[in-house]
Amino acid sequence: MKKLSVLVVLFVLSVSFNTFAQSNFFEAKWEITVFGTPNGDAKFVTKLERKEGKLGGELSLPADASAPKIPITNIEESADKITIYFSAQGYDVNVELTKVDDDNLKGTLMNMFETKAIRVKE
Repeated sequence: MKKLSVLVVLFVLSVSFNTFAQSNFFEAKWEITVFGTPNGDAKFVTKLERKEGKLGGELSLPADASAPKIPITNIEESADKITIYFSAQGYDVNVELTKVDDDNLKGTLMNMFETKAIRVKE
């Protein structure tokens, strides 16, 4: 009976640790590339941080350091998928990204343009 209790406790701890680790997966600096837009490929950089339990951040354009940062208005997150919402040139835009591996995401911008993200190691 003692062994069973120990196994149950270890199982619960491992599940809790795994859930915690997954919930922080997207909390990082990401370089997001959108391919094939009418203006060519576009790159954004974002550092996603959790504040008061909610993931947030802003997007910047590495090609134009003087450009204003773009606030992220909302983020929907699951274990291996994230959707980032923001406004650009008067339009509400979303980027849906799915986990490929520990350092890469892939998806679409507005379900139209291929998008890839790479974790920036600091």
